[in-house]
Amino acid sequence: MKLENKVICFLGDSITEGHGTSAPDKKFSELIYKRCKLAAAYNYGIGGSRIARQQTKSENPRWDMDFCGRFSEMKDNADIVFVFGGTNDYGHGDAPIGEFSDRTPDTFYGGLHYLMSGLIEKYPEAVIVFATPLHRGGDTNTRDGRPDLKGFRDMIKEVAEYYSLPVLDLWSMSGLSTNSPVICERYVPDKLHPNDAGHVVLADRIIGFLSSL
Repeated sequence: MKLENKVICFLGDSITEGHGTSAPDKKFSELIYKRCKLAAAYNYGIGGSRIARQQTKSENPRWDMDFCGRFSEMKDNADIVFVFGGTNDYGHGDAPIGEFSDRTPDTFYGGLHYLMSGLIEKYPEAVIVFATPLHRGGDTNTRDGRPDLKGFRDMIKEVAEYYSLPVLDLWSMSGLSTNSPVICERYVPDKLHPNDAGHVVLADRIIGFLSSL
């Protein structure tokens, strides 16, 4: 797929918003916009936000602006929709995991179904892509019977397969593993948010993947 003159909507959390970068023009969405000569790149990243709906109010109200409640407000003219989330559902979300049969935003499985089916309905002619979470510090930890972060990655891939949506598996091939001290120091110093150099890597991976579709 040729990206020049395309319109892309980026839906995500603090990484998409650019937390960890030194300036707005350093985040991956802006790098892709410039390098690929897009017609427009709309960034809908909100730090702390999750895919599924929180059961109890968070200390920061912005965190509760879940993806399921936000996608309907995105621009209608997107050629590509790129969704990058899940790490906060793992890190501090309290929505139950639920079952694959769920279809409401109140569980993680249900939120994935609600979001994917809703995006397909809103953008039937667009290319809709989901990206899995990156590695993060402590991503093998579990709490309250919930899976580790790799388990959330697996659920995103499982539901995307059901809707035949392409998945960029950044967990597996971003090159930004927090298991490597060298990589952390150079690209992800807080073990969660890529820095300027990390966003260059993200832009490279995303451009390569989208161009292959």
